[in-house]
Amino acid sequence: MTHKKINAMLLFRCCRCLTQFAPFLTQRPQASAAPAWYAIRLVGGGSSNRDQRWEYPRHGRSWTQAVAGLLAGTGAVLAYGLHHHKAEEANAVSVPVKAKTSQLPIFSQEEVTKHRTLQDGVWVTYDGAVYDITEFVAMHPGGDKILLAAGGALEPFWALYAVHNQEHVLNILSEYKVGELRAEDQKQQHSVASSDPYSSDPERHPVLRVNSLKPFNAEPPPEILSDSYVTPSAIFFKRNHLPVPQVDPASYELHVDGLPGGGLKLSLEDLKNRFPKHTVTATLQCAGNRRSEMNAVKQVKGLNWGIAAISNAKWAGARLRDVLLEAGYGPDVALWAHHVQFEGLDKDVTETTYGASIPLNKAMSEEGDVLLAYEMNGEPLPADHGFPVRVVVPGTVGARNVKWLSKITVSADESASHWQQNDYKGFSPATDWDTVNFKSAPAIQELPVQSAITVPANGAVVSRADEEVTVKGYAWSGGGREVVRVDVSLDGGKTWQVAQLRSGDRGQAPEPSPPPGRAWAWKLWELTAPLPPEAQQLEIVCKAVDNSYNMQPDTVAPIWNLRGVLSNAWHRVKVTVRDDED
Repeated sequence: MTHKKINAMLLFRCCRCLTQFAPFLTQRPQASAAPAWYAIRLVGGGSSNRDQRWEYPRHGRSWTQAVAGLLAGTGAVLAYGLHHHKAEEANAVSVPVKAKTSQLPIFSQEEVTKHRTLQDGVWVTYDGAVYDITEFVAMHPGGDKILLAAGGALEPFWALYAVHNQEHVLNILSEYKVGELRAEDQKQQHSVASSDPYSSDPERHPVLRVNSLKPFNAEPPPEILSDSYVTPSAIFFKRNHLPVPQVDPASYELHVDGLPGGGLKLSLEDLKNRFPKHTVTATLQCAGNRRSEMNAVKQVKGLNWGIAAISNAKWAGARLRDVLLEAGYGPDVALWAHHVQFEGLDKDVTETTYGASIPLNKAMSEEGDVLLAYEMNGEPLPADHGFPVRVVVPGTVGARNVKWLSKITVSADESASHWQQNDYKGFSPATDWDTVNFKSAPAIQELPVQSAITVPANGAVVSRADEEVTVKGYAWSGGGREVVRVDVSLDGGKTWQVAQLRSGDRGQAPEPSPPPGRAWAWKLWELTAPLPPEAQQLEIVCKAVDNSYNMQPDTVAPIWNLRGVLSNAWHRVKVTVRDDED
């Protein structure tokens, strides 16, 4: 085993506590058709100042032997500072580290950015140096998450792991050093860090599967999503449209206008002290949840969400209804007003803020349970989820649950926001980007019935010796409609079994049965069934039914739309059954 591999294994032991959710890659990346090359700058021992640059293909041990041979034969300085096994180091000329560093090539950021894949090589920068970590990717204790930094700086990603701030970790990294970053690019990195509108975004849990970094959008792995009835805030899916604003709770103000009496201005303490605190357990789902399945039919526009852009939390705060009544709402307002608009503090470079609206009757209904939430799962809202105040509109698409709330307006009109008028709307499969007319479709509010399989994963292998297979997942329906049944098939929909539903974690008392029309939270479900005899592959399918007997469509194609929203067809995973002798 090479010295690099031994160090990598040591690093893995140090990082095990961070990898309980992350897959560890046990196979090295496949060699590309055009192998990556290592470059060596050799400086002769004579009076000549000329140097030579040699290139050798990276082929594991053959590379090591080539370097050892060159070092032994020429007494040259190995510019890349690789540490070899002691048997090989005996043949190398010992030189000071500074001497090695002085001979490293200088790379521009543009050159580094070209190396972002295993095929092209994976390069990163750290503290002004350039590293080729291609060979280390397969040994990385955090799995392939390190590829998120490919072609760029490690600092923002390492900030998520305190274990990286140790000397032995930096020593391991040093083995992969190939050069220095050009001085002007180093300065640019520092200036970007300070001017980047996303530079003050909060840290996120590394288990999240990232769909975009700027703005940040990510979902948890499905297999842990269904472990908890109430989703921990750290792994609750993240959906941001713009940079996360930094808000001082002491100076925060919420403005309410559009009502008789000249409006209302509330501080965070006003919301907490002047209005009764209500708690609602509610599931939020992105309109694009399961968009990847629509992409598999035909490419759509939008983030390629899997099945986990949905989560469940306990929200607490003041009821929107109570705040509007305090602001002057009366029976006469309903004669002319039809919508309640929300505006966030998040904004783009043009100072345009995120906005959305909901129907007035939802906002004012005593059964609507719309909150101006300042707590999530018993704690102040995390920054990614709208600190200090957000709207929670139970049963309604996530896009209307405006975060970092700054303004509420009662109006005759919907929000004029782009996200209300020109996004988050459904269309016919026949509609394309040449013919789409966003004004012709209503904005999504309540979402359709939904379910998905979280365990087993698509492509999983089960042993026939187990005799049974356990299937788990979630189910939910918009508008407060309660899921009353989940059907599961192991044979692609030919035969069905009914799953067991639960509205709480095992060993704990379930949530009370909701009043009709107020089932805001999901149901988790589970089925353990015998493996079908002789079956070599299972096509596991689930479908949910709500209390209005709405059911999921069986395939994606008939509900395909150019934005990839409202994806709620039967969810399917294929599982291989391994015979005992395999």
